[in-house]
Order: sequence, then C-alpha cells, then structure tokens
Amino acid sequence: MKGLPSQASGHVRRLRSSARDARVNIKNAAPFLLSTTSLLALIVAAPLVLAPQPALSFEIFGWKFFENGKEEEAAVPDPIAYEAEVSVSERSDADLTKEMTSTSLLVQQVKKPPSGEAGLIARSLSDRERLIARLYADGRYGGTVSISLNGLPLESALERAGLPDGRPVQVKILVDPGPAFTFGTVTVQSPGGELSTDPAFWGLAPGEPAGSGKILSAERRIVMMLRGRGYPEAKIAERRITADHSSDRLDVALIADAGPQARFGKVTVSGTEVTKPEFVVQQAMIPEGGIYSPEDISRARKRLNDLGIFSSIRFVEGDIARPDGTLPITIQVSERKRHVIGAGASWSSTEGFSAEAYWRRRNLFGGGETLSVEGSIGRIGSESIANQEYSARIAFEKPGVFGPLTSFTTSLEAKQENPDAYISRTLTYDAFLSREFSDQVKGRAGFEIQYADEEDAFGDNQYLLVGLPADLTFDNRDDKLNPSKGVFAALFGEPAYDAKNRNGMGFLKGTVSTYYALDEAKRFILAGKLSAGSIIAPSVSAVPANRRLIAGGGGSIRGYAYRNVGPRLNGEVVGGRSLIEMSGEVRVRITETIGVVGFVDAGNAYEDTIPDFSDGLKIGVGAGLRYFTPIGPLRVDAAVPLDPEQDDPSFALYVGLSQAF
Repeated sequence: MKGLPSQASGHVRRLRSSARDARVNIKNAAPFLLSTTSLLALIVAAPLVLAPQPALSFEIFGWKFFENGKEEEAAVPDPIAYEAEVSVSERSDADLTKEMTSTSLLVQQVKKPPSGEAGLIARSLSDRERLIARLYADGRYGGTVSISLNGLPLESALERAGLPDGRPVQVKILVDPGPAFTFGTVTVQSPGGELSTDPAFWGLAPGEPAGSGKILSAERRIVMMLRGRGYPEAKIAERRITADHSSDRLDVALIADAGPQARFGKVTVSGTEVTKPEFVVQQAMIPEGGIYSPEDISRARKRLNDLGIFSSIRFVEGDIARPDGTLPITIQVSERKRHVIGAGASWSSTEGFSAEAYWRRRNLFGGGETLSVEGSIGRIGSESIANQEYSARIAFEKPGVFGPLTSFTTSLEAKQENPDAYISRTLTYDAFLSREFSDQVKGRAGFEIQYADEEDAFGDNQYLLVGLPADLTFDNRDDKLNPSKGVFAALFGEPAYDAKNRNGMGFLKGTVSTYYALDEAKRFILAGKLSAGSIIAPSVSAVPANRRLIAGGGGSIRGYAYRNVGPRLNGEVVGGRSLIEMSGEVRVRITETIGVVGFVDAGNAYEDTIPDFSDGLKIGVGAGLRYFTPIGPLRVDAAVPLDPEQDDPSFALYVGLSQAF
C-alpha cells in the first residue's frame, strides 16, 4: 500500500479480510443461521462495550482515593487527527442515539489520535464490531453499521492507497438498528433431564426481547447449576441460534453436556513456607468422598481467607479419575508477611483525639496463631496527661483447636478510663472458646477475672469480679463497613461474682441493627439500630463504674458528652442498671465517593434493673458527610443534644472510619 510502512500495510491487508467477513453478516437481509464461532464472538463482545474505560488515580498502598480523570498518554508516531459523528436512522429514538454514541470507540477516543491512516482504519473496524455487538445486546440482529472516512466508505479505504485529502479526517458513522427481535422457539436440553426445559426459567421466554446478554446469562446459569449438582466439567456442548428476518424472531437451542459426576478426592497443599499443610487441609473442610460442590469450595476459600495469613488462595481441580469419579484438589497458597504494624486515630469535639497502634505476629507456630500487642491513648487534649485514657493489651489467638470451626483466644489488658462521671483503673484477664455455627451465626463463651480501682460519686472503691461471659451474634450484612441490606444482632450475657465485696450480679445486653435500600443502585438507604441492657445487682453502687450502663457519645446518643447520660448523684452521673438506645439514619450517596446522612439518636439509662422511663429519653439530632474509600467510608458527623445537662456540649462533632453502625 503506497505511503504506508510495510508493517502497517500488512496490518491493513489483514483488516480487509476481516471486513469482508463482517460484511456478509452485517448486510445479509435474508433469514440466516449464525455459526457457533461467529455468534460467540459477537455475543460475548456485547457486555464488553459497556465496560468502563480505565482512569488513573492517586494511590497509597494500592488504594485509590482521588481520581483526576486524566491519563498519561504515550507518544503516538504519526498521529492523525479526526472528528467523529454518530447518526442513527430516523426511525430510532434519542436513547438509542445516546447509546450508540457512548459505545463508539471513535467518539470516546477522539482526543487520542491513532497512528497514521492504518491506525484510524483499524480503530474504525474495531468500532464497527463494538456497535454491532451493542445492537446484538439490544436484540437487533438485522442492523447495519456504515463508516466513512472523508466520504470514503470504510471498505473502500481498505482497498485504496490512502485516504482522501482533508485534515482532520471527517468520520461519519451511520447506524441503522433494524427491528428488535423477540425470542421464538427456545429449547434447553441436558442429559438425563437434569435441568428445567421451561424457557421462562432461563429468562428466554418466547415473545420477550431477544438480547444477546440473556443468552449468555442462561448459558452461565446452566453450567453453574450443573456444577452445583456435582458435574465440574459441565459445559454448553452446542448452541444453535437462528435469526428469522421475515418474522423478527430469534430461535435458540442450547444443548448442555454435564460430563461425569465427581466426588472430592485427595486434597493437597502447595506454596506453604511456615504454615503446616495439614492445618490448611483441616481448615478448608473439603469433604473427601462427598459429591463435588462449588459451594464447598467457596466456603473453604472463605475459611482460609478469614485466617488472615494468606495473600492468595487458589483451588486447582485435577482430572476426574475413572472409574470412581474422584476429583483431586490442590490448594495453592501464598503466605503473607508475618509481622504487621498498624495504627488508627479518631476525634470528636467532646472526647478529643484518640490514637491506637498494634503489632502482630501472624502464623506464630505454623497453625494460624496470632500474637498481638496493642495500645491506645484517649481524650488527648481534653485532659491532663495523668488523667487521659490508656490501655495496653497482649492477646493470643489459636484457630482450629477443637476442629476447624472452633478457636481459642486469651488476653491480658491494663486500662484507665476517665469519662466525666468517674475514673477507673482495671486489670483484666480473659479466655474464650469461639465457635462458628454457620456463615451468619457465631458464638463464644469463656472466663474473665477483673480487678477495678475506681473513683466516682460513691467514693473510692475496689472490685474483684469473676465472670463467665458468653455472646452470640448473627450477621448477614452485605458489607460490614457500609451495609445496604441485612441484619446484625448480638446478645451478651455474663453471670459474675464480686469476690472482694461478696456480691453476685448478672449482665445482659442485646443489639440489633438493620438496613434497607430504597433503590436498586443502593444510593438511598434506611438504617436503624436498637440496643437494650440490664444488670441484676443489689444496687448501682455494687456494680463497678466501668460496667454500669451509661449512655451518650459517638457510639450511643450523638450530641451528648461521652457516658454522660444516666442517673445522677449530687449532679454527677453514676450510671444505672438498665439502658435503652435507638438510632435511625437516612443515608444518601450523592456520587461514587460522596454521601450525606441525616440521623436521630435517642436513649437513656435508668437506676432500676428494668427501664421505667421515668426520665424519658434523651434525643440528639444531626447530619453527617461520608467520603467513600476502598477501606470504608470516612465519617464526619455533627450532632446537637435537644435536652443537654451538666457537662453536655451545645454541639458535637465526630470523625471516624466506617458508618456509625
């Protein structure tokens, strides 16, 4: 080709061949039968035209925070400028025109000139394929796409030496979408009648719009369903799709090949350095000899991920052995770094700054064990150094102690708390056995001993509590840090005995929160939370101040001072033996990164074991801003107490990570 480098000339010759093949399918107006290869190429391409274009952003440790919408462009040799315009036939609506324009590669990349005439021709051919795929996705199998370059049809541009004069090149894209097809005769066949033959079950009901995406979706569902019934080699063996242009119907026949049914065979592990392979097999819980199930693989992956010691986990399925049908599984893992250092901080106008840091040693003995050393400082700036809040904790966790679903944890913690109502210094040792009953239900039970030295309105007191705490949680939220649906519920109970003062007591507390999205995009979410607690004890003073029920603060009733809502003695909050808290939020996501929240919190603590509501409910109202990051939403809340008392502010501001609940 005159005027083009030899490599570009060869590339254009290959494009000519592709264009001639494409013309046959595009312009054929008679009823036709699509081959498996051409259908798969065009139908599979349909979802790709909707894929977002990549954008650069600011990254820290792999997390992107601020997108600038600009990309660094590599230098393009011999760039050729052009202008592109999409026109759709008069019988089409405006929405289809917008759809074609947003799909067009020529339009979207007009500011990124291709390399020379060959590059522009190549982009035009690629664009035609994208637009045809988009028409197929809309169920339009008789449409045409014509592209001209400076008035020269694309097909002719492939045959001649160069484009007509004129720069920038004027690119005209004419789309005739043709009629919208509907499904005609649809059949689904599987060996042994394993699957439903009802087309509507697969989303291919006769008379419905025949979008290509529906066919792909049906094929995926067929294969997934067969795999779920123990056929790991299931596939679509044959697809026959006939477009009848005389009736605008698309006939579809899908024939599935299930392959042999398999049972889980021997499970092996590769990639471990410190971790014991037998521990990995134990925690995966793949039932050797059981019918193959993708759900078992998925649950095994989650259990191994939850250990926190692997950076990658891959399950490799071997060949099905004959005649027993066993399927060997290899778990390929890559271990994380064993030492972890982390830090965090939060701030509120009522409690000041708080900071925390931790050091962890993962996989201590090769069985997923974790040793943690943690420390925190609270109320920084709101108190003198001696009266700030401190904590130091060392903890050890061992998973898989009595089977893969049970873990053991133990910790020793020294802590000083100093809300406005009291100052408490405690030393606590605890040990727990935790059990995972299902993906949503978990529980734990254990032993706890706590020494407390406290100063409050009742004077200086010491306590030595020995207790048997237990809790049970249910959690089916779709996102722990930013849920849009689901329920979280927790129930805590602990019988305890104060060995120093010879008092028995019992602690109970329950919390439930739920979430509901008002739209499919999950931009409008209603969230609600209810908490209630009760302490069975001879009197309020018999209970250590750090264990009494007191409301107020960022995790309770926003707007009020931290732990400053409850029964008082001589004007000082002493806490009570019962509590109730309620919160409601309306969460609105304005953009992909910005959201706003309106909320109402209410609650109070009461002297008696059962709330008597004698002092009513304290209410706080406010609004917040959310900035969504890959590690959860950054939260800023402003709240006003409607009935403030001593030490309560007139206005409170809270900053933290994740939603309030």
